[in-house]
Amino acid sequence: MKVKNPIFVVDEGKARQNIKKMASKARQSGVVFRPHFKTHQSIGIGEWFKDEGVEAISVSSMGMARYFAKAGWRDISLCVPVNPNGLDDILALASRVNLHVLVESEEIGRLLAKSSTSLHAWIEVDVGYRRSGIPCHHREKLERVARILDNANHVSFQGILTHAGHAYHVRGKQRLRKVYDGAIASLAEARSHLLDAGISHCQVSYGDTPTCSIVDSFEGIDEIRPGNFIFYDLTQAWLGSCTEEDISSAVACPVIAKYPERGEFIIHGGGIHLSKEKLAGEKGAPDHHGKVCLLGENSASWTSPVPGVHVIDVSQEHGKVNAPLEFINRINLGDTMFVLPVHSCYAANLHEKYHTIAGKHLSSYHV
Repeated sequence: MKVKNPIFVVDEGKARQNIKKMASKARQSGVVFRPHFKTHQSIGIGEWFKDEGVEAISVSSMGMARYFAKAGWRDISLCVPVNPNGLDDILALASRVNLHVLVESEEIGRLLAKSSTSLHAWIEVDVGYRRSGIPCHHREKLERVARILDNANHVSFQGILTHAGHAYHVRGKQRLRKVYDGAIASLAEARSHLLDAGISHCQVSYGDTPTCSIVDSFEGIDEIRPGNFIFYDLTQAWLGSCTEEDISSAVACPVIAKYPERGEFIIHGGGIHLSKEKLAGEKGAPDHHGKVCLLGENSASWTSPVPGVHVIDVSQEHGKVNAPLEFINRINLGDTMFVLPVHSCYAANLHEKYHTIAGKHLSSYHV
């Protein structure tokens, strides 16, 4: 594969296998599988999810919600708190699809309660990430917001929803499991309180890739919303959510300069192609922005990462790669390097379209 410019490449076989595995776990657990599409942001890749029976999705912006609604998706969760300045856009889309929104304040609850357009509403709760959401132990506020939504004429109160993003701050399956167990316990207590307080019903929606990847059975919840698992990345491998062999995306970059005396070469592939996310090196390896692979046999996929070859620095268009002298002497200007991203969500978002190893083009939502 020869490339003129950096391109985002997807191994369709690996990606479909990642979808199949997560969908299978959801089915066996009897929970709704509502994957977060913010990672791939692609109508074409969305079709791969339909092949596994997925009918409901999550997104992270109104623009993305409209993009997938136009492609025929009719059950969409907008997984950011409602912005009152964009309420007209929310209601317009809610008139065409089953739109789920997130509420984390009485103010927004009362605003939605005035609407004559049907909406599905979740209370976003915080189980330890401390980003957005009502802390689970703030029972009185949870109850007040739930009552507003439960009593509203055109709002269908669904329950409580969370993102356990603090799972990204631990490493190893045991610690990830501890995050998951703690989150589920907090959610169970919050749900019990609302039901005991007379709220008619309360489902639980849970989502993050690290813990959803290491848990096999999802007792105590009604819906899962992982997203990154479609591609995975080096961060997920570092956390213990996947192996490097599970990573189904890479950025293909051409070699544009060689400096054997420095033990380095340069690729056309910088911060605007890979992102500037960095991962700490281990076992003598440097901190890096990605690991380098080559095209595998029969051009079916890329190889495992080449030992000792890392993208150690990026500017806007350039990526500086350190490598053993033998490897630098073996490659030629124009050769294609496949860089496994540190964070595939960020890297994917930097590209207007994707390519599969087989040569198919996949459009993506691009702001």
